[in-house]
Amino acid sequence: MRSLATLAALTAAAGVSACNTGSVFDLQPAVDVGTTSTVQPGVGMQALVPSNPYMTAAYPRFDRPLSSPGQLPQEEVDCRKELKKLRVSYTDLAPINDGGQCGIAHPVKVTAIGNVEMKPAATLTCAMAASFASWTRNELSAAARWRYFSGVRSIRQGSSYSCRKIRGEGVLSEHGKGNALDVMAIELNNGKVVDVRKPGLFAFRERGLLNTVRADGCSYFTTVLGPGYNYDHRDHFHFDIKNRKSGYRACR
Repeated sequence: MRSLATLAALTAAAGVSACNTGSVFDLQPAVDVGTTSTVQPGVGMQALVPSNPYMTAAYPRFDRPLSSPGQLPQEEVDCRKELKKLRVSYTDLAPINDGGQCGIAHPVKVTAIGNVEMKPAATLTCAMAASFASWTRNELSAAARWRYFSGVRSIRQGSSYSCRKIRGEGVLSEHGKGNALDVMAIELNNGKVVDVRKPGLFAFRERGLLNTVRADGCSYFTTVLGPGYNYDHRDHFHFDIKNRKSGYRACR
């Protein structure tokens, strides 16, 4: 097996960038919960995937930085101005097209929101990045200071962009459009790690924090799902900005 250094050298020679992630690989899950195998578009090789895709990636993803940022539509330019106001650290990526409906026309890779690190970096649409950054700054950070007298050090996410369908429905997940992000745990500056999984009976502060940020998420996202909704969401919060003509918001 070739070493990472060798792979990095080959990648650089091919003009591919790791986009400031600190690694050649951006590990993202490729399929929805329960799937056991997948084929990466354009590669033609099968990779085994664990029953919980939030734990391990099916294959490494190589992201390419955007070579001409000036070509962005005005709404994308305005969105990036909003990201800067929110102190979001991000990199513009080249368009992602994985065939069918999967892809992002103007993706960004978010590495941090102010002093809050994103682990690992999240590939999203700019609109989703802005919504998530607003929620993080206005709700999550404020709730952590109130409950724990501590700021937030990092957000551990399990899935951002990922070309997959919703299990049992055959409908493309919002992850396949870059409009969704799954939060697994929240690490505080005091060293406390708040796991999103349903806390114990006497974990009053954890339960209070999670209930607060989950409820407040409905003001920033059109879909908020988490533990208690169904088995697939037992260990994470799912946030997305799905566009529904009726204006309905699914907060469960």
